[in-house]
Formats: sequence, structure tokens, C-alpha cells
Amino acid sequence: MNRGRTAALIACAAPLTCATVLAVTRIFGFDDGTYLALPIALLPYFALLTAAVLVTLLALRGRWLTVAAAALLVLQVAWIVPRFVPNRPAIPADAVHIRVGTCNTHRGQVDPLALVSMAKDEHLDVLALEELDAPAIKALDEAGMAKLMPYRELHPENDTSIFSRFPITHGGPANLPTTWPQTQITVTVSGHDIPITGVHTYYPVGGPGLWAQDMSALRATAGRNVVVLGDFNATVDHSPLRSLLAAGLIDTHAELGRGWAPTWPSAFPLIQIDHVLHGPGLAAVSASEHLLPGTDHRAVVAELALLG
Repeated sequence: MNRGRTAALIACAAPLTCATVLAVTRIFGFDDGTYLALPIALLPYFALLTAAVLVTLLALRGRWLTVAAAALLVLQVAWIVPRFVPNRPAIPADAVHIRVGTCNTHRGQVDPLALVSMAKDEHLDVLALEELDAPAIKALDEAGMAKLMPYRELHPENDTSIFSRFPITHGGPANLPTTWPQTQITVTVSGHDIPITGVHTYYPVGGPGLWAQDMSALRATAGRNVVVLGDFNATVDHSPLRSLLAAGLIDTHAELGRGWAPTWPSAFPLIQIDHVLHGPGLAAVSASEHLLPGTDHRAVVAELALLG
């Protein structure tokens, strides 16, 4: 009996050690520019694992491991629970609204008819599309995008293009030190200028240093009425994204208390790496995710309101 209990305690210690390493990584930001960015994306799952280990340890009466697991779980819960608590300011009844969307098109392989249909059904005003090549742009226009969103800032040579229902007053590649240029536009809605940045960062699997550099550069996009949306290749547990939020941007899903909205991979999403961020001059009204044929990311749609 004692031998079996010892083996069970050792079995509990292994996942607890992994979860502890991730917690330390998150606390000290060791994922910033390192391959520790990969497991950090799974931190919520390790919280569930910690809870399961804690229950097992209570049954085994392993005192010190139980205390360690309980302390770790409290820390994890403190990180995760706030995402499920709405934290949105009051929106004036006469506030101007804008509906925006983003989708990584998986090298232009997204179904053009499905994408245009989503843009139409969701009444999108602005749509940022990552990994959109020239043939995909042509296919979208043939599917009705040219009529639906006639204003656009197209950069298939870089990565991201932005389509708009409103005239674009300014547009072009962002002057940021990123791996490839991000795309920016400004639209005027009811007299309010709204700068919008379509984002696609480098991916940490291919180069965590480049990914961290891209994320750091995006801090310069922060502003009162800005919208920054796209494929960040980062979850809210990644320190570079948390630094971006600390720079003055707000995560739409967290603001609405929608703490669980995974977008990748599309068929069975595990993590949310596609986001709509905005400045303090805007407030989230709604957010949703959409499964589209041909792409490995779910599209994200958000409605935002100008606070004045």
C-alpha cells in the first residue's frame, strides 16, 4: 500500500512540476523571445491539470504536495478568472458603432464565397485579412467583395490587406520594425477618425525572437480611438501580448467577460491567437468567432462603440 501511494505521489509531482515551470515563466516573462512561448499558450489547460492533481493529492493525503498544488491553483485562478468578468464602461445611447473583423486566410485558401457571406451577414465595416495573396483578392472580388467593401488597402506582397465600407483617408504599410510590414488605414466614421492596424506577427515556432520583436513594435500603435486586430500568434498569457495591453490597448473578449474564445486550429480550436484590440476611446459591444472553409483560423468579428 505504501509503495503504491509513493508511486502515485511521484506521478502527481511530475505534472505539478511542469505547471510550476509555466507559472514561473509567466511571472517573470521568460517566454518573451524564447521557445517557452509554446507551452505558455496552454497555461489554462495546466490549470485544469493542477485542479485534477489537487483532488488526487487530497485523496492520497500528500500534505506538502497538496499545499503546493493548492497554492499553484490559486495563482492560476487569479490569472484566469478575471477574463470571465465583464469590465466594460457604460456606452452612451447615441454612441457611434463600428463593426470590424479579421481572418487569417491560410495563404489565401479561405473559401471566398463563405468569407464574403460572413462579411455581409455580420454587416462588417472593416475587414483585415492576413496571408491574402493576389489570386485570393481577385477571387474575393468575384465573390462580391468589390461591391460590398469597395475601399481597400491591398498589400499581397507583404501579407495583410484591409477592406472597408467607408472611404480610407490614410493607408499604407506601417512604419514599424516588424518582420514584414503591417498594414494600416484610417477611416472616418460620423466625424471620428479611427486608425486601424491589420496585424500578422511572426510565429514563435519559427523564431521566437522575431515574434517578440514584432509584438514589441506593435506598442507604438496604441492610441485612444485605435483598433489593432489580426493574428498575433499570442494568447493573453504571453508576456509580449500582456505588454501590448499594458501599453494602452484593451482586449475585446476580456472586456466582455468572454474569457474562452479559442480561434486556432479552426476545426478544434485550442488557443486564441486572433484578437481585436482597441484603445480606451472605444468600448466593446460584442465579439464572435466564425468557422470558414479553407482556413486554419477562425475569423473574429467585434462591434465597438466610440465613447466620445
